[in-house]
Amino acid sequence: MLAIISAAIAPGFALLSYFYLRDQYETEPIRTVLRAFIFGMAITFPIMFIQYVFEKENIFSSTFLQSMLAYGLLEEFFKWFILYVFIFHLVDFDEPYDGIVYGVSVSLGFASFENILFLAVHGLESAFGRAIFPVSSHALFGVIMGYYVGKAKFSPAESKRKIMFISILAPVGLHGFYDYILISTKNWVYFIVPFMFFLWWLALRKVKKAHILTDLHHKQFQEDKKVSL
Repeated sequence: MLAIISAAIAPGFALLSYFYLRDQYETEPIRTVLRAFIFGMAITFPIMFIQYVFEKENIFSSTFLQSMLAYGLLEEFFKWFILYVFIFHLVDFDEPYDGIVYGVSVSLGFASFENILFLAVHGLESAFGRAIFPVSSHALFGVIMGYYVGKAKFSPAESKRKIMFISILAPVGLHGFYDYILISTKNWVYFIVPFMFFLWWLALRKVKKAHILTDLHHKQFQEDKKVSL
């Protein structure tokens, strides 16, 4: 069991470390990052239970609706809810890039615990494929969600609501399309590989933009500090 747990959480911690260490200014407190990770783990069972009920009751009549609502919307809304209710207002969340750190942390908490359950049933032989696709995709959805949440926090009030709406809409759409490929396509690997490359490109682009926003945020802070002296 120890081998399964180690194999299941290793990809998540590796990806979390990668995005955590890309913080160019003050890195986030480990305790707060782990708190977000644990919150992400905590929502795994409620989500899986709701998805089980949806499947047994045959709630959705089409694969597209199932992918978008039962997987994309349900999973990303729970992550977004944790990010907004428990993380967004923390003092430690003090620059735009922090949204990416916490978004990835919540997403990988969910993905890692889900991975433990999956490997416990299907065995270690599926660990590599799980790391490359489901775990990585959750991290990338977390980057995109976190980018917009971080941008919203430090944006003027009149644009905050619109950006927060994008912070849930974008990952839901991407996640739903990801699952739609897996569920509806027989030779899904031919479609999911280029889609994963696109996700990585998009996520790294958001990382770059978050760094620019963070630079501007710190410059503005220094200017305001000079004025107040």
